[in-house]
Formats: sequence, structure tokens, C-alpha cells
Amino acid sequence: MSFQGYLNTIKEKTGKGPDDFRQLAAEKGFTQKGDLAPGLKAADIVKWLREDFELGHGHAMAIYALLSGVKSEDSK
Repeated sequence: MSFQGYLNTIKEKTGKGPDDFRQLAAEKGFTQKGDLAPGLKAADIVKWLREDFELGHGHAMAIYALLSGVKSEDSK
């Protein structure tokens, strides 16, 4: 599945897009000024997304990649 495919599936399942997850992550203290908070691990993001949105590991890692700047909405 392409990265965009992951984002589309996440949007269908949760009703939330990349900007929504960026805002939610900031509200939870996972990001600061658009960057991941120091010491934050991918597992912390995966746990949050699994518990709050019932996302699987692959979909949660797509959001982690988005939040960490490794991928963007324009990534394939």
C-alpha cells in the first residue's frame, strides 16, 4: 500500500486527516513547534493511535512518519 493509501484509509476510518493528527499530537504534547518532543518514541505514538483510534501498527507508523517529517501528504 502506498503512503497516500495509508492516509486515505486512516481518513476513512477516523474521519481525521494529517492536519487533524498534527493538532491532536500537539495537544497531547507529542510535538512541540511541529517537531517530535524530545525522547518520544514511535511506540508512544503507536500506543496512542491504537488506543484512541483503533489503528493497526502500519497505519499508526504512517502517522508517526508524518509527525516526524519523514513523509508528507505529498509522499507516495
